[in-house]
Amino acid sequence: MFRRVFIPLLLAASLLTGVACNKQKATNPLSHINSKQPDKVLFDRAMEAMKVHKYDVARMTLQTLINTYPDSEFVARAKLSVGESWYQEGSSAGLAQAETEFRDFITFFPNMPEAAEAQLKIADIHYRQMEKPDRDYTHARRAQDEYRQLLLQYPDSKLADVARKRLLEVQEVLAEREFRIAHFYYQRQSLLAAIARAKTLTDKYPLYSRADEALYILGQAYEQQAERIRDAKISDTLKQELTKGFLDNAANAYSKIVTRYPAMPFYQDARKRLVAINRPVPTPTPEAIAQNKKEQASRVLSTRYDRFINNMQKRPDTSTAAKFGEPTLVDPKDTDAPRLVREINSAVKSEMDAKSDSGKISVETVREGGKVPENQPLPRSPEAAVNPSDVPAQAPPQLNESASSSSGEADAKASSSTDAAKDDSKNASSSHKAKKKRHFHLPIPL
Repeated sequence: MFRRVFIPLLLAASLLTGVACNKQKATNPLSHINSKQPDKVLFDRAMEAMKVHKYDVARMTLQTLINTYPDSEFVARAKLSVGESWYQEGSSAGLAQAETEFRDFITFFPNMPEAAEAQLKIADIHYRQMEKPDRDYTHARRAQDEYRQLLLQYPDSKLADVARKRLLEVQEVLAEREFRIAHFYYQRQSLLAAIARAKTLTDKYPLYSRADEALYILGQAYEQQAERIRDAKISDTLKQELTKGFLDNAANAYSKIVTRYPAMPFYQDARKRLVAINRPVPTPTPEAIAQNKKEQASRVLSTRYDRFINNMQKRPDTSTAAKFGEPTLVDPKDTDAPRLVREINSAVKSEMDAKSDSGKISVETVREGGKVPENQPLPRSPEAAVNPSDVPAQAPPQLNESASSSSGEADAKASSSTDAAKDDSKNASSSHKAKKKRHFHLPIPL
């Protein structure tokens, strides 16, 4: 009985031992991958290479994964990581190649959540290369466009808040550039150019840290332009119309400071100017005051040392950018200085045409069967009577002509006058030849 029970137990134990041995033999000790999928292994190796800054090795491994396993679930992450390897490399050529890779990823995988990440990386590429306001602003404009594209195309992405904050920093740099140009024109009394720049700035970038000062410059330029119109040599009616328009625009600029930026330095100056030009002074709402205070509190005040260090760097100082508020996603229409000049010139020209009829053209219609009016004679100057004293005297004889030649010339003239009716052409040619011979005749000394 004991043997019958022991033998089956021994057989079961041996089977279990064999299965355990077979399970251990299935593990590959050379690869150390713990039975993982090969595409995942390649992706992990590429990530390890990127951690130690071996970007060439990482790109080769990722490209092997993409070419060998085109249906793998890691293909999308692999293509995104190829762009990330170029981005981390950081050179100018690397950043350009990274932008190409990220755009390809958005083209091939537009509906994946990582598409928003690729769009953010494209914007960050230009954000990293952004320069100071007085330098080339190409990368700043490109960064603004790419961040706007992210916020408009992926508004629900978790990266939207990061894009919004960086967009505010980019717009601070672009607004600073516009402010410096407007201030330059204002100091040199190019008022219409200053008006165009300042108005474009305040319309596009309301969260600019010096927006109140830009509006004050705009109001001052409008007022000074009104003074120039008062001194212009035009009619009083047109002068009053243009002056009123410029003063109204100045009042709008000052009123916007009072109502939109009540917590900023030029608030009191704007109120004084409204009183000076006899315009009502508005009262800011509590909501506007609270909003402007939050915007001011979100800015970082840089110290003198920070500004000194920033002057040594290539990147612009974005510490004064607001962290509160929504950036402008769609640019309003720019104010054009040539258009302002054309409007003034058109108003003056219209008044001059209204005073004179020289600019009008009348058309005379002729009915069927009617008589066509005769054309007026061409204008010509009146002919004056010829005064005998005005007839020029005969030229004196030449010194190189002899007396015999002069007498012969008189005879030739007499003969030619008698035969003129018969053959005019022959006489003309003979006289021409006679003149030609006399021209080369030299007197012979006696």
